[in-house]
Amino acid sequence: MNLTRGIQNSLKKNLSLEDALPTRMPIYVNSMAYLFGVITLCALVMLILTGVVMALFGPTWYHFSPAGRFVNSMHFWSVQVFFAGIIMHMITKFFMAAWRGGRWITWLVGGLAFGVGMFTGLTGFLSQTNWDSQWIATQAKDAMNAAGIGQLFNTMNLGQVLMLHIVVLPLVICILVGYHIYQIRRDSPVKPIPEDKEKSKK
Repeated sequence: MNLTRGIQNSLKKNLSLEDALPTRMPIYVNSMAYLFGVITLCALVMLILTGVVMALFGPTWYHFSPAGRFVNSMHFWSVQVFFAGIIMHMITKFFMAAWRGGRWITWLVGGLAFGVGMFTGLTGFLSQTNWDSQWIATQAKDAMNAAGIGQLFNTMNLGQVLMLHIVVLPLVICILVGYHIYQIRRDSPVKPIPEDKEKSKK
């Protein structure tokens, strides 16, 4: 079977144009509980943009140039917003029981994205190319060896850590986030938990 035709048929079957690019959202989405996911997405976009700029000019630029330090700071604070947003997103979705209606795969993919994001943050600290990163790398090396993955992931190898941080892990995160958004568009945002009829009467 043709791979392109198979993807077309799958998209036609699972995702309409209105679902992919909605012009109107359900009224229950007009709530702070649905805002944290968007905050996380905006921070991820800023992380990618600032990361691309830093990768183009290199560490000597973002350590010594005023403009480079500004972009580096933007990258750093985007990380803080990203993790604050994703944690609040997960907490609100947990209390909303977002896995209802067969959405447990959406919940699982979001959790995987959070886990990969944490590992990406670790490689970011390791690739700062300063004394702080060297100390973190030596401390993390023992943990990697104790976990039995010291041969696969060497925290003392700056090239390996840098490539993981700027290529492999961001690509994995974008794939997971893209699939997460696809599932939300296909199934619609989770509805609030319905109130008990007896309580609503009181």
